[in-house]
Amino acid sequence: MNTLLWVLVGLLAYSFAAFFLRRRGLLPSSVKVQGPFTTIHTKRGRDLIDWIATPKRFWRAWSNLGVGAALVIMFGMFFFLLVQGVFILRNPPAPSAVNQPQNFLVIPGVNDFLPLSVAPEIVFGLLVGLVVHEGGHGILCRVEGIDIESMGVFLFTVLPLGAFVEPDEESQRDTDRGGRTRMFAAGVMNNFAVTAIAFALLFGPIIASIGVAPGVAVAGSYDGSPAAAGGIGQSDRITAIEGTPVTNESTLDRALFATDARSVQVELDGGESAAKREARTVTVERSLVVAGTVAGNPANLSVSGEDDPIEVQAVNGTPVYSQRGFSEAVGEDRFAELTTSRGTVTIPVGAYVTSISSNGPVADAGVPDDSFVVTAVDGTRVTSSTELGNVLDDIAPGETVPVELYHDGSLDTYDVTLGENPRDGGGFLGVNLFGTSGLLLTDFGVQSYPAGTYVALLGGDGGPDAASLSGAVADSPLSAVYVSLILPLASLVLGIPNFPGFTQSVFNFYTVGGGPFGFLGTGVFLLANVCFWAAWINLQLGLFNCIPGYPLDGGRILRTSVEAVVSRLPVDEPYPLVRTITTSVGVTMLLSLLVLIFGPTVLGG
Repeated sequence: MNTLLWVLVGLLAYSFAAFFLRRRGLLPSSVKVQGPFTTIHTKRGRDLIDWIATPKRFWRAWSNLGVGAALVIMFGMFFFLLVQGVFILRNPPAPSAVNQPQNFLVIPGVNDFLPLSVAPEIVFGLLVGLVVHEGGHGILCRVEGIDIESMGVFLFTVLPLGAFVEPDEESQRDTDRGGRTRMFAAGVMNNFAVTAIAFALLFGPIIASIGVAPGVAVAGSYDGSPAAAGGIGQSDRITAIEGTPVTNESTLDRALFATDARSVQVELDGGESAAKREARTVTVERSLVVAGTVAGNPANLSVSGEDDPIEVQAVNGTPVYSQRGFSEAVGEDRFAELTTSRGTVTIPVGAYVTSISSNGPVADAGVPDDSFVVTAVDGTRVTSSTELGNVLDDIAPGETVPVELYHDGSLDTYDVTLGENPRDGGGFLGVNLFGTSGLLLTDFGVQSYPAGTYVALLGGDGGPDAASLSGAVADSPLSAVYVSLILPLASLVLGIPNFPGFTQSVFNFYTVGGGPFGFLGTGVFLLANVCFWAAWINLQLGLFNCIPGYPLDGGRILRTSVEAVVSRLPVDEPYPLVRTITTSVGVTMLLSLLVLIFGPTVLGG
């Protein structure tokens, strides 16, 4: 029996046992069970809430801010969900990882973007969010004179999912609209406050205590690659090649290109990796393999996880085992005959462009908006995206240079005025690249982990090669909010692996010290994870609860707001009008959410 089946059996057994105990009257009146869900009610703690609610003026001012924020976000969420729903109905997108229904659930391991490795931090952030949310409702209940019927915890079988405060319905009806509105908005405001506090800690003293270790952080090795055969894997950090120090991916490429030796000595630092590997030296026997491909590449080759690696054995009849040998065998020729383990093919050789920026230098030069191969820049032959990057680094932004490319069966040259690369200040074409002629050729085969980029995005010093935000978003005071939203989805937005947090498997890629929390050692990573996921979860909770649909806080605030407006209109029976407006908005939001969650799978499949 698999794990999911055991879980289902356990849930059924729990539900049956709870039903049996309830029917026999063996459960206390404070415990209520519905299937696998259990709520435990208590009247204890009301004195504590009364004490916290003592500064009534402060809490009213605080919740008034929440009302303003909630109203603005409510309107934004209404139009966002409505527009997205209409767009999906008119142009159903193809199903992808981001729009799968399970990825709308905040459940680590079920949601593809919430890894199990940080499940405790995610659950802690969720519990904090639910407690402060419901605590806000409870405090404002007492501030506004609303009695509290009970408080308690909400369990999924025996797992705590949150807390709740149950206001007395009659007392709530007797309170004025302003008091009820403030009570509904208090929970959302508390979630945003936790988000702000967690962000302030993470983007300030915590990230200042985390640095990037020198070398190339290894996320893994391609199947069948020389690095995999040499025992290089996840959590390793490459520090030298043939005695030449390696500080980043660029120096790794240069060190490998500088030697034509088939066997290379690779110095590694295993550090405190999950496998407990220490610093060591391994020998890697190089061979030129195709580790990845893009659809429609000129060689018409494809690599999948079930296939044996494709080995490039010769170029123009010359045996090759390294990228340096490949470039030398190609020389100045624009086309080359590749002999591979899957046969022989002749292809144009150069940096493969998968797409171009609509307002980038290449597009401004009139280059077709399609895939093509860059074969030379400013008279310098390039055979790969790495070589193209090296050439552009030596050309100043603003210079106009000839760019030779192969497209649709012919070689053409365009004069392109280079932009400035936001990463290193070199020349910039405004294109997305993929290897050599749509093939990811490697004589080594490691996949790097963007440790420095993560630190830079979180506001720290990620080193000179770290990518960071640029443009209007980077200059915005809400850039931290944007970063928080996109890092778990980084593979879709930034083209780098999704950020799981500072888990044990990546401790070896970072250093600790120099900041306010350096004295914690590796404990600073746990603190960073807690703050990151607490901010992310609380931001999601606050935004979700602002959706103007019952029973969410946004729907309740919508009702009191509509009542306030309708009460000033010359209407004989205001209640039916209020009900019509709130029900219409709520149903619209429900339908929009259903389309957003299930539309791509049902309509785009």
